[in-house]
Amino acid sequence: MDIPSANQSEASQQQWAGHWSSVSPPQSHQNPVSAFQHLTLTAPHHPWPGYGMQHCSSAVVPPGKPPCSLPLVSNGSLQPQHAPPQPPRPNNHQVTCPPVLHPFADQRLLNGPQSPLQKDSSSSPDLLFASADPSQSRPAEGFAGHNHNYNSPVSPVQQQPQWAVSPPGAVKQFVPDAVGQERTLQSLNSESRYGLDPESLPSAVKVMAEDQAQWEGKVYVSEPGSCLPPLATTSCTIEDKGSASPFAIRATSSCFPCDGPTNLLTRLPLGALISPLAGVNHGQNILPDCTESECIGGCSSCGAFMCPAMGWQDCGQRFHCQFCGKLCDVPWQFYQPTKGVEGIRMDKEKRPELSMGSYEVINSQQGEAAVLMLAIDVSVQALRGGHLEFITHQIRTLLTSLNGEDEENLADARVGLMTYDSRIHLYDLSPALSRPHMLVITESDELQLPVAAGLLVPLKDCIDSINSVLQLIPQFGAEPNDSTGVPIELPVKAALAIFQALKCPGKLLIFHAAPLIEMGTTHTSSGFFSSNKPKSIFEPSEAAASLVRDCVSQGCSVHLFHLSQELVGGAWPGHIPYLTGGALCTYSHLQGEMDKERFSADLKHAFSMNTGFKAELKLSVSKNMRVLGCYGLFLPGRSPAFVTLASVDWRTTLALEVEHTGSLDETRGVAIQSALSYSTWTGERRTRVHTVILKCSKHLQDAFRNYQAQALLSFYTKKMYCAVLERPLQELREELQTQITEALACYRKHCCSASVSAGQLVLPQYLRALPVYINSLRKSEVLLPGLRSSVHQRLQQRCQVLSMDPSCTAVHFYPQLLPLSLTVDSSGPQKLNEAVRSCSASLDAEGLYLVNAPLTLLLWVGRQVPTWALMELFNTGCFSSLPSGETKLPVFETALSTSVRSVINSLNSHSPSVRKLCVVKQGDSCEEALQRHLVEDKSPNGGASYADFLYHLHVNSVRLVQ
Repeated sequence: MDIPSANQSEASQQQWAGHWSSVSPPQSHQNPVSAFQHLTLTAPHHPWPGYGMQHCSSAVVPPGKPPCSLPLVSNGSLQPQHAPPQPPRPNNHQVTCPPVLHPFADQRLLNGPQSPLQKDSSSSPDLLFASADPSQSRPAEGFAGHNHNYNSPVSPVQQQPQWAVSPPGAVKQFVPDAVGQERTLQSLNSESRYGLDPESLPSAVKVMAEDQAQWEGKVYVSEPGSCLPPLATTSCTIEDKGSASPFAIRATSSCFPCDGPTNLLTRLPLGALISPLAGVNHGQNILPDCTESECIGGCSSCGAFMCPAMGWQDCGQRFHCQFCGKLCDVPWQFYQPTKGVEGIRMDKEKRPELSMGSYEVINSQQGEAAVLMLAIDVSVQALRGGHLEFITHQIRTLLTSLNGEDEENLADARVGLMTYDSRIHLYDLSPALSRPHMLVITESDELQLPVAAGLLVPLKDCIDSINSVLQLIPQFGAEPNDSTGVPIELPVKAALAIFQALKCPGKLLIFHAAPLIEMGTTHTSSGFFSSNKPKSIFEPSEAAASLVRDCVSQGCSVHLFHLSQELVGGAWPGHIPYLTGGALCTYSHLQGEMDKERFSADLKHAFSMNTGFKAELKLSVSKNMRVLGCYGLFLPGRSPAFVTLASVDWRTTLALEVEHTGSLDETRGVAIQSALSYSTWTGERRTRVHTVILKCSKHLQDAFRNYQAQALLSFYTKKMYCAVLERPLQELREELQTQITEALACYRKHCCSASVSAGQLVLPQYLRALPVYINSLRKSEVLLPGLRSSVHQRLQQRCQVLSMDPSCTAVHFYPQLLPLSLTVDSSGPQKLNEAVRSCSASLDAEGLYLVNAPLTLLLWVGRQVPTWALMELFNTGCFSSLPSGETKLPVFETALSTSVRSVINSLNSHSPSVRKLCVVKQGDSCEEALQRHLVEDKSPNGGASYADFLYHLHVNSVRLVQ
């Protein structure tokens, strides 16, 4: 959210996802909501009745009867107004916040008066909380920072501090207090421009902690129509009892509306996050399987696979397809009688396709085994860089380990080797040859292989030949005319030609060091308005997109190790790797020890990843619903319900969006199925089937009760990061804010059972963290670039986030801020402290903090950390002499050093990527890297703080209701 800076005038009209309107004159009493500086929202795509987008008019308030508990401005001073007490009504899924204050009110302290102008708190406005059971004295849990009076149904909140009256034209300043004087300049980013206390707002940290405590040591049974699953960040054991695990399919809502108009009223999307190769539990990849000849066939009409959602009729002779609504006959060899009124087959527990939501079918078709191709750059820049010896040594070490007895499958896998500069050098690794033969291809425009035999040989038969070539590569002579860069498409085309000649899928690992140039830069039409130019900086060129399609059809996954990253300019080489299921790893010439360690870890990760090749994904939904869109790292095909991928692993996640085409039956529910057909390393063809069965309801309140904030965040992330290819960034940010505002207005109008004033924030129980997630997404580097955001960094971050699962996505947009204990007990294992809110106000100058995100790991050191702690951790007692930036902690046998390194190793073991540790000192120039991860504060790129964003959501949602 783009907001005015602190040094800009409050009265001036500022741009904020629309336009501001001026403040109404304070001389007359009026509706306080209309007195705010407010936002004109854009018209929704599907407006629902009763929600106009116009500004509220200034209605005169009758004397002695203020419409809400918001303070009113009158004659230059603040006059607190109070609403009559209103007892709450029972509602287990509704949470209300304290009244939202006027922009000039400050709410830093809630205990007693802080100003001579402040009066007694006995007549302050009411704080309402709803309870699930009226007989219970304890209300439903609200937000952090609230003190409840459990002896009375209505609990008064303390009077808020007020601004001192200033003469006309003077700058308004808050009356200082003891606590306010001790505040550092760093905590100013956490303060709200409208006087809201950030600690009293809904906390994502508290939501995750409560969910983890609820499911700690318990088992979630995933069955048809089950309750809300644990959050994606919660560690929990899943048991499959007829519906897919939430690690495989996580719906945005566990209860779908029965009809389209009800869904449009919520303004929240219907869909699911699908990890097609995931198992039942996190990190597992094994499922019960059955052969194609033993498995009951699915629907012959729509092609859906057999699942527990199918309804059996005529004593087991036919079944009703949940996805197309047609009746299908069962072959006589699979016939089994049914029992009971529900028509359950007698052999249900013996067949995974009838009793489990996830299973795997071993197809009778056998494909070609996958191969591994290594491509090494031997251009002038690579030979002069001096890192070829290190690279070849690492490859030889890893290939030798893969050829061991414990890796029989990879030892049998075929391996090939090529080197390239402006030409392609292939190597015949046939065991019958006394030494490898080099084949040179000079025509790079139209690659034609002279021979195909011997280019790909089983690893156990060619390990000696490959090692001999790898030892000679650093001694190659450079070509005299090879001074320009090398296009990354050159080795990709050569490897693709080999894969096509041998009709096999595989992985291509490219080790590139030369400057990157684009192939086919000449166009038939030139100039700024050329039709050949991409529509967006995120869109790949036509040549790259064409090459990606060829790789996808062949099942070629590209992993690029870029050894000489350009800081400014140059072509970005990441489109081909990421769109083919691979990755891009960049290094700064492998000069430091940290880069070398990261390269070794990345290389091992690329070799050992459990991967499926030539994947085809088919998505099916229940009758009277259809697939509206599918979002992820892939090139769209003929239909959003059919996705083709070059390779896939258990972390690959796609977002599926559905919509109604008719009314759903509450008794049958709604089913979503994903069927992934892929090839293993050995060439075995398998189909992994996931089916989730959800409830559906005619009541709007049931839909809001079953939405989860983390699932919506992951869905919005994939949808918006895919939409940047075609739509302006400002439009996407406005759309996010508009949808959430209208959703809160709808819940307030139709589902709020308690009578609350206009100054109180009302949120569904499981969407308390949604505003902070959406604000973090809106001000991310992809949607809101900063002055120091390079194009390459934004392109890289977009692809990395698109490939994340819901758990990593939630931690990426709300990083963990972990305080480290300075006093360590060395007698037992070290445990992580509970995370605190991701804001600068949570940082203590006397402490150490770790910022844990999927792509970043930061260690923040306060200026007042004790000298003995600095000595134990860094071997220096001077704060100014501490290392700053990317570094590696020294290894000492002290208790604090051992504890911190143990925590860092534990966090890195659960990270999907290899991260470098960055030390950030308080007040240092590199502290901006930390500020980007404190998502509740104002971001360096101009994004609004969480408190300010929530304020605007509330004010505009109240305006829509009135």
